[in-house]
Amino acid sequence: MPAGSEGGAAPSLPRTWRPLGVRLAGWVFGVSLLIVVTVAWLAVPAGVRDATTFLQRVTLLGFVALGIAIMHALMRCRVTATTEHLVVVNGYRRHDYDWAQVLGVSLPAGAPWATLDLADGTTVSAMGIQGSDGERARTAVRELRLLLQRS
Repeated sequence: MPAGSEGGAAPSLPRTWRPLGVRLAGWVFGVSLLIVVTVAWLAVPAGVRDATTFLQRVTLLGFVALGIAIMHALMRCRVTATTEHLVVVNGYRRHDYDWAQVLGVSLPAGAPWATLDLADGTTVSAMGIQGSDGERARTAVRELRLLLQRS
């Protein structure tokens, strides 16, 4: 749908869009995992806990740290529009685009996240607008289209 056919006023800047479902899932599953691992560790007989080596414990903590790093990367995704530029944070990477560089934004049905069309002919994923957020994601795409039309 062309940007001109969408009604409404562009949001005030700065404006940040973040995925709600991913952040909620990260917190819920992260806390749940921490509780389950702690209870399981305490439920193991003391003799078995004492028999684990230092390297086994470090490996276990390494897997926990890796899980936390992955959840944190997914939870920090966002798209921020300012008067000067558009900032897209996907995981641990940040991309700054001037408004002239971004030609359009799309979120096809069934797509995991929005996609930005750039002036150089490439596209970039905008994981801060997750398709799983439903109407919230569609509203974010409409707002971003209005901002692109205005710039």
